Amino acid sequence: MSDGLFYVVGAVLVWFMQAGFAMVETGFTRAKNAGNIIMKNLMDFCLGTIVFVLLGFGLLYGTDALGGLIGIPNLLIFSDFVTPEIAQDFFFNLVFCATTATIVSGAMAERTKFLSYCIYSLVISAIVYPIEAHWVWGGGWLTNTIFGASYVDFAGSSLIHMVGGIASFIGAFILGPRWGKYLDKEGKPTLVRKEVKYVRAIPGHNLTVGALGVFILWFCWYGFNGAATGTVDQLAQVLVTTTIATATSTCATMIFTWIKNKKPDVSMTLNGSLAGLVAITAGCANVDPIGAFFIGLVAGVLVVVAVEVIDKKIHVDDPVGAIAVHGANGLWGTIAVGLFSSATVCEANGLTAQDGLFYGGGFNLLGVQLIGILCIAAWTILCMIGLFLLLKKTVGLRAAKIEEIEGLDKHEHGLPSAYADFVAAPLAAEMLDPEGVGSAETAGVTVVDATAPATKESSVAGAKLSKVVILTKQSKFEDLKEALGAIGVTGLTATQVLGCGVQKGASEYYRGVKVDIDLLPKVKVEVVVSKVPVADVIAAARKALYTGHIGDGKIFVYDVEDVVRVRTGETGYDALQDED
Repeated sequence: MSDGLFYVVGAVLVWFMQAGFAMVETGFTRAKNAGNIIMKNLMDFCLGTIVFVLLGFGLLYGTDALGGLIGIPNLLIFSDFVTPEIAQDFFFNLVFCATTATIVSGAMAERTKFLSYCIYSLVISAIVYPIEAHWVWGGGWLTNTIFGASYVDFAGSSLIHMVGGIASFIGAFILGPRWGKYLDKEGKPTLVRKEVKYVRAIPGHNLTVGALGVFILWFCWYGFNGAATGTVDQLAQVLVTTTIATATSTCATMIFTWIKNKKPDVSMTLNGSLAGLVAITAGCANVDPIGAFFIGLVAGVLVVVAVEVIDKKIHVDDPVGAIAVHGANGLWGTIAVGLFSSATVCEANGLTAQDGLFYGGGFNLLGVQLIGILCIAAWTILCMIGLFLLLKKTVGLRAAKIEEIEGLDKHEHGLPSAYADFVAAPLAAEMLDPEGVGSAETAGVTVVDATAPATKESSVAGAKLSKVVILTKQSKFEDLKEALGAIGVTGLTATQVLGCGVQKGASEYYRGVKVDIDLLPKVKVEVVVSKVPVADVIAAARKALYTGHIGDGKIFVYDVEDVVRVRTGETGYDALQDED
């Protein structure tokens, strides 16, 4: 495979990261906003493509102006389209640009106007990313030697992820938290940070979808970090360091949350994988496996600390952890190059040989990295504060309270639910009875007139009818069902419910925030009996459910006035009997 071909194939993998980001954001947020999030991840790439063609690509790769601060805008993608390098560079940088824009979506999810999202996504793709990326990847001023060293960001820890994380923080800060995320001293929802007394966890609706997104992103990251490599050997080295850092970060997050919260946090561990990917991105071609290990180790702990500080101390609501994953670890990964860069690895990969502080290179490279970080951050902060404040004053940034509570899917897109099978809809007459009501005998069962009154008297006059309702743990349902069947109970109704008894729920942690689960998952089993004594039902249920611990359940007994079998019209005792 030629270098040019892998360059383009790697860019295709980076494009598919849009799917990964969409799944992560959807899974870590609530179902009522799933369609809105999918729409945003689709449109930030499509809208970004248009402005990147017209302006962004020229600002990034145009001829230097103002001392390397900016490229001169051009339309080379049209005039020199047949030049292979132009098309390759355009597509490669387009997909990286889209990644920068889509990071912001997760931090501002569930309460941002769709129009405002489209506008700021356009500005990031047209101006913010192209100008700062020109400084490093377009031949701008940060490619110059400063203090005897050159700025290093091989695949974008600072140029993409830190920029996306900073934009996310500013946007989420100005936008404000989701309604009900933060509570005041009286336990009422508040949007004012200084009034916050309690932090409420808002779990995502589909952790499986979120995990799928992380796996997609990890897979595609091999293209993200590896596409710009010049040889197969360099590609292999980049893939190794990327994998070591990510695996280490994931393990570090799992262990850290396990020690801290007494249980390993699933969603935070998924964030740990992304944190490792982000952190190794800047130095993936400059560090050895030992350096990659320590970069991942710090990233795995840093993401947990950053998420909790941002949420519980600064009170900035970030539903998916984008600020911690991309902002904090993009910063850390860029600094880490100045600590762990290996001249030996650089020379082997055809890069400028530079040793970091821990490899005997002194503070030169670290100093250059810090200068670059400060300048890139300053540019991003200036642009994004101005942009978000302008949007807030003009078209508006935040959706109305009723829109947020009922879901952006409904109000922004006219979508009742992104999960159509869960939408209540009236059944058509032909679905209810495709053959015609009472038209024939079906499967040997006589169809009778359902409109006739149920006047057939029970053959056992005065038989007592009793309803027994059993509430217990879900794990005990099969044991209970077998026990009831063994004593002759021929029918039951089971419902998944939420409830609590004397134990008043339990406490768990979600993304570092304590969650008091007042209502626990239970199963409610209802049976109506006449022939089978109620005492036998109670005895069988107690025997099946008993463990001796709080939470075994409760049994309630009610008198029933009558029972009617719909098909035959039988009532009372007869209606409860098995016809066989």
